[in-house]
Amino acid sequence: MPVLEVENIHKHYGKTAVLRGIGFSLEKGEVLSVIGSSGSGKTTLLRCLNFLETPEMGVIRVNGETLFDAADRTTQSEAVIRERRLHFGLVFQQFNLFPQYTVKKNVTLAKTLLAHEMLKKNGSFEGATTMREATAAIDAQAESLLRKVGMEGKSGSYPCELSGGQQQRVAIARALALSPDILCFDEPTSALDPELTGEVLKVIRGLKSKDSTMIVVTHEMAFAENVSDKVLFMADGVIEEAGTPAEVFGNPQSEKTKAFLRKEQF
Repeated sequence: MPVLEVENIHKHYGKTAVLRGIGFSLEKGEVLSVIGSSGSGKTTLLRCLNFLETPEMGVIRVNGETLFDAADRTTQSEAVIRERRLHFGLVFQQFNLFPQYTVKKNVTLAKTLLAHEMLKKNGSFEGATTMREATAAIDAQAESLLRKVGMEGKSGSYPCELSGGQQQRVAIARALALSPDILCFDEPTSALDPELTGEVLKVIRGLKSKDSTMIVVTHEMAFAENVSDKVLFMADGVIEEAGTPAEVFGNPQSEKTKAFLRKEQF
């Protein structure tokens, strides 16, 4: 069973069709890179998957469960969407860290709020029955995640004290904290200079495993070729071409794909 199934997603802004029938699936552990020119709908697709935008048509399933069906209004209540958003983690282009909080609090904040909610509702959270127990576990997880992204020793720092690459690595740790089924990256290196781009891409490569499913919107063609299991090329709101990296980069069939890759000097 695929971990993610996306069927016939349509999204309009006014009279402008941004997504026009997007559909694909991902197996657990696969990395999907989404490439295409600016304005092709890549970021809107990620925002729809993370329930930051509501499609007019389409279905989204995770592990066989229908999280969203445009034809079923019961899947679109705010409470339901807030719960189902937990299946996805999103790393933004501009980091979006809270400047008033330390690195550690940026990583732990969402899970701490969730723990409060679950303890009040159910009396337990991931085996903890008190907020003190939950906080200790959340803090330990945060330190582990910061080590994983190469940010050990920075838990007490503030975002303004970090480089752009360091901030993005904290953002990745934050996205991982809620253990999402699918981790999404929206141009994670677009705000970084080449040296910092390399360090962030190295972290993302290090996350690739049989248990980690990722969708990466990127203009880094070499990264997409080397790390991805599947590649989607989007143009004008549709999937113009899809396949393995060898197929899309090595033997593209669409003239639009060929023109895009020539422009990217791949």
